[in-house]
Amino acid sequence: MGEKAKYALSGIFAGIANGLFGAGGGMVLVPMLIRLSKMEEKRAFATSIAVILPLSIVSAVVYFLKGEFDLTAALPFVIGGAVGGFIGGKVFKKVPAKALRAGFALFMIYGGIRLVMR
Repeated sequence: MGEKAKYALSGIFAGIANGLFGAGGGMVLVPMLIRLSKMEEKRAFATSIAVILPLSIVSAVVYFLKGEFDLTAALPFVIGGAVGGFIGGKVFKKVPAKALRAGFALFMIYGGIRLVMR
């Protein structure tokens, strides 16, 4: 399989995760970018964020068309998320890749435990 086909397949998996779980594209993309593209970890985290935006827009449109999207409820989270994203982007430069990896892993473990405990 060619390199571009591997990248497209990774994008498909990220899109499926994003569409099914409302997020999670980064969970798929970060390891794929590191392994397949041999991308440096911090660059993979940042690239993943850039890829997740269009994936999220597509998923939101699909949910909206199915009547499952509540813009009024989402708006405060969008505003807060934009502020948090700006702050995170500024702090990102100062955080070592090892700390990002550990934080990402802890976040995934926390999310997994919460889902199982429900």
